[in-house]
Amino acid sequence: MKELELKYGCNPNQKPARIFMPDGSELPVTVLNGRPGYINFLDALNSWQLVKELKEATGLASAASFKHVSPAGAAVGHPLSELDRKIYFVREDAELSPIGCAYIRARGADRLCSYGDWAALSEVCDAATAAYLKDEVSDGVIAPGYTEEALAILKTKKKGNYNIVCIDPDYTPAPQEFKDVFGVRFQQGHNNFKIDSALLENIVTRNKDLPERARIDMIVALITLKYTQSNSVCYVKDGQAIGVGAGQQSRIHCTRLAGQKADNWYLRQHPKVLGLQFVEGIRRPDRDNAIDIYTSDEYEDVLREGEWQRIFREKPPVLTPEEKKAWIATQRGVTCASDAFFPFGDNVERARKSGVEYIAEPGGSIRDDNVIETADKYNMVMAFTGMRLFHH
Repeated sequence: MKELELKYGCNPNQKPARIFMPDGSELPVTVLNGRPGYINFLDALNSWQLVKELKEATGLASAASFKHVSPAGAAVGHPLSELDRKIYFVREDAELSPIGCAYIRARGADRLCSYGDWAALSEVCDAATAAYLKDEVSDGVIAPGYTEEALAILKTKKKGNYNIVCIDPDYTPAPQEFKDVFGVRFQQGHNNFKIDSALLENIVTRNKDLPERARIDMIVALITLKYTQSNSVCYVKDGQAIGVGAGQQSRIHCTRLAGQKADNWYLRQHPKVLGLQFVEGIRRPDRDNAIDIYTSDEYEDVLREGEWQRIFREKPPVLTPEEKKAWIATQRGVTCASDAFFPFGDNVERARKSGVEYIAEPGGSIRDDNVIETADKYNMVMAFTGMRLFHH
């Protein structure tokens, strides 16, 4: 197929809309089910690039969960621990492949933001991954292939209208890309910059000890940022993005936003949260929303009389601000990366509060000495990559 007509563009009034290859060649994607829209394809093509590059850089199955052309989460396929299965609501006896683990982790970064996501898989989608996707609220998925059983499962989703896209894994984009804005055409070279371990050689802090797991986390963070709307900052732990701050005008606001999301991710592991007793038959989105509110400053919204009975079998105790602060203070081993340099040490100060011990950023600020000094104060490991990763 050389052209695909879309229902409309970003909004219903933006017609006509289509995707096509400028040189008249075949599209590298095939729609196996559903009718993906304009934003769906923006998510699909950006998320596919992320997981493809992440797989190439780490050798591990990779997945992403996208919303509005930025990742809500991304991860490599490390096996799920018993705790992971609890906080992501995965059956203890569920047999999962690496790609299934990768997607569950990617979606688990921020389950609230992943509501209605676009999923991207670096590997052929198998039945177990499809079964997990089937039970989540999602708009569509892109992968290099699907087993017959997986395809049959996914085709039952959304009353048979779930968007399923297959992409040619060998497709290589043209070296130049174009974009029209207000009738003016922009041209630039495709961002082929390769992110791998070689990018992390310039460690500028006194502490030079960068373990392999932290190297992988830096790669996950940097590749995630490469496909996140700028300005952006990403927190990663154990091969999984746990907080993404996207599209902020201020760098420190990115760092705070991503840090708050990382804190929320960690709060889901608090014993009081793990002990929540939900009513039978509660929908996944309602459960996720209840957890988000329970761990927030608006906890009274789910604990007031007449409301908690609708959600919980028994009224939970309050998770106090003091308990939350103490729990977050136990977080360790987190990696933070930025798509452009940190202009002040305040970014490092904020990152530290969410358990950050490793930082990757381009460097090049006139205050690099202050940023390095702040990292040294906390015995962090900081690598200057020398490469900006803006994405718009």
